[in-house]
Amino acid sequence: MTTDQDLSLDGKSATARFAAKGIDVTPCKDQGVIKVVKRPGVEGDRPMIGDRVTVHYTGKLVNGKKFDCSRERKEPFSFNLGKGQVLKAWDVGVLSMQRGEVCTFLCKPEYAYGCAGNPDKIPPNSLVVFEMELLKFEGETLTDDGGIVRRIKLKGDGYTNPNDGASVDVHLEGSCDGRLFESRDVSFIVGEAEDKGIPLGVDRAMDKMQKGECCVLHLKPKYGFGSEGKPEYKIGPDKNITYEVTLKDFKKAKETWEMDLMEKLDLADAVKNKGNQYFKAGRYQQAIVQYHRIITWLEMECGTGIEQQKRIQDYEITAHLNLALCFLRTKEFSLVVDNCNKVIELDECNEKALYRRGEARLLRNEFTLAMADFQQVLQVNPTNRAARAQISICQSKIKEHHEQDKKTYANMFQKFAERDTKSLNVAHTTFTLQVLMHNSDFLCVIVHITY
Repeated sequence: MTTDQDLSLDGKSATARFAAKGIDVTPCKDQGVIKVVKRPGVEGDRPMIGDRVTVHYTGKLVNGKKFDCSRERKEPFSFNLGKGQVLKAWDVGVLSMQRGEVCTFLCKPEYAYGCAGNPDKIPPNSLVVFEMELLKFEGETLTDDGGIVRRIKLKGDGYTNPNDGASVDVHLEGSCDGRLFESRDVSFIVGEAEDKGIPLGVDRAMDKMQKGECCVLHLKPKYGFGSEGKPEYKIGPDKNITYEVTLKDFKKAKETWEMDLMEKLDLADAVKNKGNQYFKAGRYQQAIVQYHRIITWLEMECGTGIEQQKRIQDYEITAHLNLALCFLRTKEFSLVVDNCNKVIELDECNEKALYRRGEARLLRNEFTLAMADFQQVLQVNPTNRAARAQISICQSKIKEHHEQDKKTYANMFQKFAERDTKSLNVAHTTFTLQVLMHNSDFLCVIVHITY
């Protein structure tokens, strides 16, 4: 690739000068974006579509007038490559760069600001020049916990994606530590990939893919083979794995708005049973997917007649209770509380919701709130021995924490008193700590210091 340290710009001959010294990086080779390298980057991996890239840039007109510069703001700019978040020229040009590379792009109006330009900065139908430095890039994170990272090797067609329940045909290549452990064509239902021995991470990435797309998925253990590993593939526990996935074809399931209420109710029973099957097998994340589908279908439905309304409510309550149980197993206690609250909104005396919310609060060290939940359980069902046992545990924990707080405050204030005694060189200091304890998680502390 051509390198140029001092590319001059003189307006009319800009395209000719760039064409002579650089290369056309547009897919259709229409000279819409011509690139000249000023400093080569590090040989190796290049950014892919969807990657999060970070750049420094300076934008100029061909007469040399500067209209924007990230360096002057002392803040680099980040965006997702190939997603239409920036000028088309940037999506095209940055794909050609390497980490650390500095280059200059000459961009035609149709790849930049078009026939409208940018008021007060860029005249209509203007060629513009960007000097860019690619600082870093990383794959697109598909989950909040960073457990699935996607890098797109080949962009797919169209604007539709598979949804939960869709039938998909894919080609998979799985690898671990650089070793290929499987390569196969397989069809499955999105949300039920577990049935075909496909990791959760592949299943969860489906709704981001388009037909014809080929992407690389980097999966952490939670979304791979977990703590069990996959002995038949000679993969040990808690291993990161990589899958290259090509979506060959798919058929979408009906969207919520395409189904009438009776269809939703008929499907809800089968989906609930599928979720229960996954739960019993310890596949909690897969079970969560199924229970969420029921909520999505029914949360906005009212039904006609008392019987239909009750059936809808029963499905909603069951789905939220099952979600709460799944989140207890996955130790996502705030989500347990959220789902139990949804049940209590529908049925304020629901014994299971009150108990599971109490369990979550106890595990979050919210002992007073937990005890209140278990006490409510006993009001609903005085024979619930598990709730009575949990109340005893809460009382014990509250007492234990109060004792610990007493020691903490006593030590803290004793140190303050000793420090003040030394600094003031007083002859005598009287220090009294009084703790008023109540039946709660909090302490009232009164300190008397006499000099």
